[in-house]
Amino acid sequence: MTVRCEVDGDGTTITVAVTGQLRLADAPRLRDRLLKCLAEQPEALLVDLSGLHVDQPLALAVLISVQRQATRWPGTPVLFCGPPPPTWTHLRTSAFSQLPLFVNLAAAREHLRDERRTLPSVCEDLLPVSGSSRHARDVVTDTCLRWDLPDLVAPASLIVTELVANVIDHAHTMMTLRLSLRTRHLNIAVQDGSGRQPQTGPAAEPDGVSGRGLLLVDSVADSWGWLPCEDGKVVWASLRR
Repeated sequence: MTVRCEVDGDGTTITVAVTGQLRLADAPRLRDRLLKCLAEQPEALLVDLSGLHVDQPLALAVLISVQRQATRWPGTPVLFCGPPPPTWTHLRTSAFSQLPLFVNLAAAREHLRDERRTLPSVCEDLLPVSGSSRHARDVVTDTCLRWDLPDLVAPASLIVTELVANVIDHAHTMMTLRLSLRTRHLNIAVQDGSGRQPQTGPAAEPDGVSGRGLLLVDSVADSWGWLPCEDGKVVWASLRR
């Protein structure tokens, strides 16, 4: 890979310095690296492009892909900072008009100080045991009522039951449940220690059992998906407020 990523975090914001020569062949791995940072659900993701040079401008479409994923989930602001003049010229075309672009990291951080609103979230670590599904439902119910979202108690409880049950039945690892309130959505995410891609439908297992829960999630959630993270994966779902 000709592109390198150096990740630095302060507990709330993650900064990724992307350096090297960007080619089309590098785009999938760069996307995966940035998505792993998003899976940590930071308050903001700053992408420092000051050391990035572009051999093949079409590869910059990877930035649009990451921005779209961040919009769907986890609702994290992604700010692109300090590209060199040739890269800046490419990113100022209409194809990239939706990307939040800043002249440097300092300008991006200043923007965050001006625009950031503290949005509530709840985290709970759970064991891979049957009682965790019930406890997760209790957490969801209490949180939805506290955030004045009574209409979301039932669908959120169904979603969290299936996401937790999937970890219990298939990943067999510790998990972290996170509920986040965004401007337009309630986000539900469960992180586990297995990197195995979740499967849906009869193809998931020979007996067709393991994918049924995610089909229920698909029928209830406004959107859902999964992302790899450093120590496993995150399966997420969003409900419109």
